Amino acid sequence: MPNDVVLEMRGISVTFPGVRALQDVDFTLRKGEIHALMGENGAGKSTLIKVLTGVHQKESGQIDIEGKRVSFLSPQEAQVSGIGTVYQEITLCPNLSVAENMFIGRGKGRFVSWREMNRKAGELLANFGIPARPAQHLSACSLAVQQMIAIVRAMDMDCKILILDEPTSSLDEDEVQKLFALMRELKGRGVGIIFITHFLDQVYEVSDRITVLRNGELVGAYQADKLPQVELVSKMMGKELDDVANLKNLRSGSEDGSVPVFEAEKLSSAAGVKPYDFNIKKGEVNGFTGLLGSGRSESVRAIFAADKVTGGAVRMGGEKARIKRPKDAMNRGIGYLPEDRKGDGLIADLSVRENIVLALQTMSGFFKPFSPKRAQAFADEYIKLLNIKTASADTPVRSLSGGNQQKVILARWLLINPQYLILDEPTRGIDVGTKVEIQKLVLKLASEGVSITFISSEIEEMLRVCSRLIVMKDRNIVGELSGEDMTQSNIMHTIAGGGYTV
Repeated sequence: MPNDVVLEMRGISVTFPGVRALQDVDFTLRKGEIHALMGENGAGKSTLIKVLTGVHQKESGQIDIEGKRVSFLSPQEAQVSGIGTVYQEITLCPNLSVAENMFIGRGKGRFVSWREMNRKAGELLANFGIPARPAQHLSACSLAVQQMIAIVRAMDMDCKILILDEPTSSLDEDEVQKLFALMRELKGRGVGIIFITHFLDQVYEVSDRITVLRNGELVGAYQADKLPQVELVSKMMGKELDDVANLKNLRSGSEDGSVPVFEAEKLSSAAGVKPYDFNIKKGEVNGFTGLLGSGRSESVRAIFAADKVTGGAVRMGGEKARIKRPKDAMNRGIGYLPEDRKGDGLIADLSVRENIVLALQTMSGFFKPFSPKRAQAFADEYIKLLNIKTASADTPVRSLSGGNQQKVILARWLLINPQYLILDEPTRGIDVGTKVEIQKLVLKLASEGVSITFISSEIEEMLRVCSRLIVMKDRNIVGELSGEDMTQSNIMHTIAGGGYTV
């Protein structure tokens, strides 16, 4: 092993029941390198990382760290050997304090100095500019702050290898740049960093090399500055990018000019949404855009009554509607895919089938359960329709990749035959191929008359899918763009309060 190599994995193979997850995969990480690990969901990225960290055991192959052969039986063993990991889904304890989450499992002896722990936590929070107090409960922090705390916890462990699995998915642009600055600082200290993300621009902003996996096999390892972005996407997907390039041409232009499907006047909620007006017409795809914390998610949660509605009036089809709780919205034909699929969207212990039929079963009443045959028929239909990759409908939904979990939630709402569908970050943290599938599905549904509100942190995606954008800042609507005025520059000018140039 060359002196500059900190990690070498050779011939790694893993088989799960009915699935070949990895097949003879090689991966090399150098000291002082940021190495992007890329591939669609199901390509094997997370499995490779979990083999390295002792979560899964390899079937064959070898792992060397700084020339020493290793085989970890647990994440704790990997941590002791200098591997720090931050997974895509935040794995901290919301019922504990910020300081406790930062230092849990790292104390020596039976007694803890709470004063010293809080002092050290306070220093770390201040050094990294994280707006949290050591003694406050983690549950009181936003998802973005929780993600930063998880990253700082890993960075503070004097690690040789730092694994970041979708670390920027809940961060705004300023927070992303802070993270990148930390990554570069650690790189300068000789730490090898494995960076997993679906934000391609971020890959090219900080990565030195890129390794691509597809269907559990190694496609290749490349210098980032010698691999064009379009070629990277092609290698990840295993096909040419005609679908991606032509997606914008598929946008439906069939918005109905009649009475809006849904209208809100002076709508507000207990989540701090300031009174706003909103409407959407049949077959329209519109979206709420703005920086993290602008009120995008809170606005659509108010529409679905996921947060307590505190004021305003709602009409559907021109007639007054009473929507005070999610079931009212569901009975009116409104579906909602939430931003936090793990916390608000899925019931992890239930099967794929049970998660798919959940909304329709709720509307029917739990004292009138579907027959097993009918529930299975529903599940089979939508697993096939959305190409959900699962061993069977009985598979626990927690076992699926992030993209397939999103498809399960989409299947749940499509099953109720909605007239209005709200999708909050439906493509966050999923691979390019699945992302395109979902975007095409959104446009297809719109062409069939379904009204859709679409939210994404990626402005390019919003511009690709939506025909009208509502721009938000500080939980207020500050502008609306459509047609040729829908450009990234105009969105930024509107958020900044300077209007936009036509």
